[in-house]
Amino acid sequence: MAQKKNKGLVHLPEQISPEALPEWVNNLFEFQGSARLKCEKLLRKFSEEHPELLYPFFDQLVRLLDDENSFIKWGAIITLSNLAAIDVDNKMDRIFEQYFQPIMGPSMITAGNIIGSAWKIAQAKPYLTERIVKELLRVQQAQYQAKGEDSPECRNIACGHAIVSFDHFMDQIEDKRAVLAFVEGQLQNSRAAVRHKAVQFLKKHHTVFKEFGYKGQHEKELH
Repeated sequence: MAQKKNKGLVHLPEQISPEALPEWVNNLFEFQGSARLKCEKLLRKFSEEHPELLYPFFDQLVRLLDDENSFIKWGAIITLSNLAAIDVDNKMDRIFEQYFQPIMGPSMITAGNIIGSAWKIAQAKPYLTERIVKELLRVQQAQYQAKGEDSPECRNIACGHAIVSFDHFMDQIEDKRAVLAFVEGQLQNSRAAVRHKAVQFLKKHHTVFKEFGYKGQHEKELH
Protein backbone atom coordinates (compact mmCIF):
# COMPACT_ATOMS: atom_id res chain seq x y z
CA MET A 1 0.00 0.00 0.00
CA ALA A 2 2.84 2.43 0.82
CA GLN A 3 4.24 1.89 -2.64
CA LYS A 4 0.90 2.75 -4.14
CA LYS A 5 0.68 5.96 -2.12
CA ASN A 6 3.97 7.11 -3.56
CA LYS A 7 3.21 6.05 -7.12
CA GLY A 8 5.21 8.18 -9.49
CA LEU A 9 3.45 10.76 -11.57
CA VAL A 10 5.04 9.34 -14.68
CA HIS A 11 3.00 6.13 -14.33
CA LEU A 12 -0.39 7.81 -14.21
CA PRO A 13 -2.57 7.64 -17.35
CA GLU A 14 -3.84 10.66 -19.26
CA GLN A 15 -7.43 9.52 -18.83
CA ILE A 16 -9.44 7.09 -16.74
CA SER A 17 -11.40 4.19 -18.17
CA PRO A 18 -14.89 3.53 -16.74
CA GLU A 19 -13.78 0.08 -15.62
CA ALA A 20 -10.97 1.53 -13.52
CA LEU A 21 -13.07 4.30 -11.97
CA PRO A 22 -13.58 2.69 -8.52
CA GLU A 23 -9.84 2.19 -8.19
CA TRP A 24 -9.11 5.79 -9.11
CA VAL A 25 -11.61 7.18 -6.64
CA ASN A 26 -9.87 5.09 -4.01
CA ASN A 27 -6.50 6.33 -5.25
CA LEU A 28 -7.61 9.88 -4.62
CA PHE A 29 -7.61 9.09 -0.92
CA GLU A 30 -4.42 7.01 -0.98
CA PHE A 31 -2.03 8.86 -3.25
CA GLN A 32 0.17 11.64 -1.98
CA GLY A 33 1.82 14.70 -3.46
CA SER A 34 1.79 15.34 -7.20
CA ALA A 35 0.32 11.90 -7.95
CA ARG A 36 -2.75 12.76 -5.89
CA LEU A 37 -3.14 16.10 -7.64
CA LYS A 38 -2.95 14.40 -11.03
CA CYS A 39 -5.53 11.86 -9.91
CA GLU A 40 -7.88 14.66 -8.86
CA LYS A 41 -7.51 16.35 -12.25
CA LEU A 42 -8.27 13.09 -14.04
CA LEU A 43 -11.43 12.56 -12.01
CA ARG A 44 -12.50 16.17 -12.50
CA LYS A 45 -12.17 15.76 -16.26
CA PHE A 46 -14.07 12.48 -16.03
CA SER A 47 -16.90 14.30 -14.21
CA GLU A 48 -17.23 16.66 -17.17
CA GLU A 49 -17.42 13.88 -19.74
CA HIS A 50 -19.18 11.07 -17.85
CA PRO A 51 -20.88 12.52 -14.74
CA GLU A 52 -23.36 9.65 -14.59
CA LEU A 53 -20.53 7.15 -14.06
CA LEU A 54 -18.88 9.15 -11.30
CA TYR A 55 -22.15 9.95 -9.54
CA PRO A 56 -22.21 6.73 -7.43
CA PHE A 57 -19.08 8.08 -5.70
CA PHE A 58 -20.71 11.39 -4.79
CA ASP A 59 -20.57 10.77 -1.03
CA GLN A 60 -16.86 9.99 -1.11
CA LEU A 61 -16.17 13.15 -3.07
CA VAL A 62 -18.08 15.22 -0.51
CA ARG A 63 -15.46 14.27 2.05
CA LEU A 64 -12.91 16.19 0.00
CA LEU A 65 -14.68 19.48 0.72
CA ASP A 66 -12.87 19.42 4.05
CA ASP A 67 -9.56 18.16 2.71
CA GLU A 68 -6.43 19.78 4.13
CA ASN A 69 -5.00 20.10 0.63
CA SER A 70 -6.58 23.21 -0.89
CA PHE A 71 -6.03 22.03 -4.46
CA ILE A 72 -7.92 18.81 -3.75
CA LYS A 73 -10.71 20.79 -2.07
CA TRP A 74 -11.01 23.19 -5.01
CA GLY A 75 -11.16 20.30 -7.46
CA ALA A 76 -13.90 18.61 -5.44
CA ILE A 77 -15.97 21.80 -5.49
CA ILE A 78 -15.89 21.81 -9.28
CA THR A 79 -16.42 18.06 -9.66
CA LEU A 80 -19.48 18.02 -7.41
CA SER A 81 -21.02 20.87 -9.39
CA ASN A 82 -20.52 18.81 -12.55
CA LEU A 83 -22.50 15.98 -10.96
CA ALA A 84 -25.48 18.21 -10.17
CA ALA A 85 -26.92 17.67 -13.64
CA ILE A 86 -27.54 13.98 -12.96
CA ASP A 87 -28.22 14.21 -9.21
CA VAL A 88 -31.30 12.00 -9.22
CA ASP A 89 -31.09 11.43 -5.47
CA ASN A 90 -30.84 15.15 -4.64
CA LYS A 91 -27.59 14.66 -2.79
CA MET A 92 -26.47 18.18 -3.63
CA ASP A 93 -29.56 19.50 -1.87
CA ARG A 94 -28.51 17.74 1.32
CA ILE A 95 -25.02 19.25 1.33
CA PHE A 96 -26.17 22.69 0.19
CA GLU A 97 -25.15 24.56 3.34
CA GLN A 98 -21.82 22.74 3.60
CA TYR A 99 -21.04 23.43 -0.04
CA PHE A 100 -21.81 27.16 -0.01
CA GLN A 101 -20.71 28.11 3.51
CA PRO A 102 -17.06 28.87 2.56
CA ILE A 103 -18.24 31.80 0.44
CA MET A 104 -18.02 33.81 3.65
CA GLY A 105 -14.27 33.18 3.94
CA PRO A 106 -11.51 33.12 4.90
CA SER A 107 -10.18 31.73 1.59
CA MET A 108 -11.06 33.81 -1.46
CA ILE A 109 -9.90 31.08 -3.83
CA THR A 110 -12.17 28.52 -2.18
CA ALA A 111 -15.06 30.98 -2.36
CA GLY A 112 -14.19 31.80 -5.96
CA ASN A 113 -14.40 28.16 -6.99
CA ILE A 114 -17.79 27.82 -5.31
CA ILE A 115 -19.11 31.02 -6.85
CA GLY A 116 -17.72 30.07 -10.24
CA SER A 117 -19.41 26.65 -10.08
CA ALA A 118 -22.74 27.78 -8.63
CA TRP A 119 -24.34 28.50 -11.99
CA LYS A 120 -24.00 24.85 -13.01
CA ILE A 121 -25.97 23.82 -9.95
CA ALA A 122 -28.60 26.48 -10.62
CA GLN A 123 -29.05 25.35 -14.21
CA ALA A 124 -29.26 21.70 -13.17
CA LYS A 125 -31.63 22.41 -10.28
CA PRO A 126 -33.77 25.48 -11.09
CA TYR A 127 -35.73 25.10 -7.85
CA LEU A 128 -32.54 25.97 -5.95
CA THR A 129 -32.02 29.18 -7.91
CA GLU A 130 -33.19 31.67 -5.29
CA ARG A 131 -31.23 29.95 -2.54
CA ILE A 132 -28.13 30.09 -4.69
CA VAL A 133 -28.70 33.77 -5.44
CA LYS A 134 -28.85 34.52 -1.72
CA GLU A 135 -25.62 32.60 -1.14
CA LEU A 136 -23.80 34.47 -3.90
CA LEU A 137 -25.00 37.83 -2.63
CA ARG A 138 -23.46 37.05 0.74
CA VAL A 139 -20.08 37.68 -0.87
CA GLN A 140 -20.63 41.34 -0.03
CA GLN A 141 -20.23 40.55 3.67
CA ALA A 142 -17.47 37.97 3.25
CA GLN A 143 -14.21 38.27 5.20
CA TYR A 144 -11.23 37.00 3.26
CA GLN A 145 -7.61 36.90 4.27
CA ALA A 146 -4.38 37.28 2.34
CA LYS A 147 -1.08 36.58 4.06
CA GLY A 148 -2.87 36.34 7.39
CA GLU A 149 -4.56 39.73 7.16
CA ASP A 150 -8.06 40.84 6.22
CA SER A 151 -8.26 41.64 2.52
CA PRO A 152 -11.11 43.81 1.17
CA GLU A 153 -9.40 43.49 -2.21
CA CYS A 154 -10.07 39.74 -2.18
CA ARG A 155 -13.74 40.50 -1.59
CA ASN A 156 -13.71 42.83 -4.57
CA ILE A 157 -12.33 40.02 -6.73
CA ALA A 158 -14.95 37.57 -5.45
CA CYS A 159 -17.70 40.05 -6.32
CA GLY A 160 -16.44 39.91 -9.89
CA HIS A 161 -16.76 36.13 -9.85
CA ALA A 162 -20.36 36.50 -8.67
CA ILE A 163 -21.24 38.78 -11.59
CA VAL A 164 -19.93 36.19 -14.05
CA SER A 165 -21.85 33.41 -12.32
CA PHE A 166 -25.12 35.37 -12.28
CA ASP A 167 -24.75 35.95 -16.01
CA HIS A 168 -25.04 32.21 -16.67
CA PHE A 169 -28.49 31.84 -15.10
CA MET A 170 -29.93 35.35 -15.00
CA ASP A 171 -32.96 34.33 -17.05
CA GLN A 172 -34.21 32.00 -14.32
CA ILE A 173 -33.65 34.34 -11.35
CA GLU A 174 -36.84 35.72 -9.77
CA ASP A 175 -35.23 38.26 -7.45
CA LYS A 176 -33.66 40.22 -10.28
CA ARG A 177 -33.95 43.45 -8.30
CA ALA A 178 -31.45 42.17 -5.71
CA VAL A 179 -29.03 41.12 -8.44
CA LEU A 180 -29.41 44.49 -10.16
CA ALA A 181 -28.61 46.33 -6.93
CA PHE A 182 -25.56 44.15 -6.39
CA VAL A 183 -24.18 44.60 -9.89
CA GLU A 184 -24.86 48.35 -9.88
CA GLY A 185 -22.90 48.54 -6.66
CA GLN A 186 -19.93 46.98 -8.39
CA LEU A 187 -19.75 49.95 -10.76
CA GLN A 188 -17.90 51.56 -7.85
CA ASN A 189 -15.62 48.59 -7.25
CA SER A 190 -11.97 49.60 -6.81
CA ARG A 191 -10.88 46.99 -9.36
CA ALA A 192 -11.22 48.06 -12.98
CA ALA A 193 -11.76 44.47 -14.13
CA VAL A 194 -14.75 44.08 -11.82
CA ARG A 195 -16.22 47.42 -12.88
CA HIS A 196 -15.91 46.28 -16.48
CA LYS A 197 -17.72 43.02 -15.70
CA ALA A 198 -20.52 45.02 -14.09
CA VAL A 199 -20.83 47.29 -17.13
CA GLN A 200 -20.93 44.38 -19.56
CA PHE A 201 -23.50 42.55 -17.43
CA LEU A 202 -25.80 45.58 -17.25
CA LYS A 203 -25.52 46.16 -20.98
CA LYS A 204 -26.34 42.55 -21.75
CA HIS A 205 -29.34 42.41 -19.41
CA HIS A 206 -30.50 45.99 -19.88
CA THR A 207 -33.95 45.08 -21.20
CA VAL A 208 -34.53 42.70 -18.30
CA PHE A 209 -33.94 45.48 -15.79
CA LYS A 210 -36.16 48.09 -17.46
CA GLU A 211 -39.14 47.04 -15.35
CA PHE A 212 -37.19 48.08 -12.26
CA GLY A 213 -36.61 51.57 -13.57
CA TYR A 214 -33.01 50.99 -14.63
CA LYS A 215 -32.08 53.68 -17.16
CA GLY A 216 -28.74 52.46 -18.39
CA GLN A 217 -26.38 54.72 -16.47
CA HIS A 218 -23.67 52.16 -17.22
CA GLU A 219 -22.58 53.81 -20.47
CA LYS A 220 -20.76 56.60 -18.68
CA GLU A 221 -19.26 54.15 -16.18
CA LEU A 222 -17.41 52.38 -18.99
CA HIS A 223 -15.07 55.33 -19.15
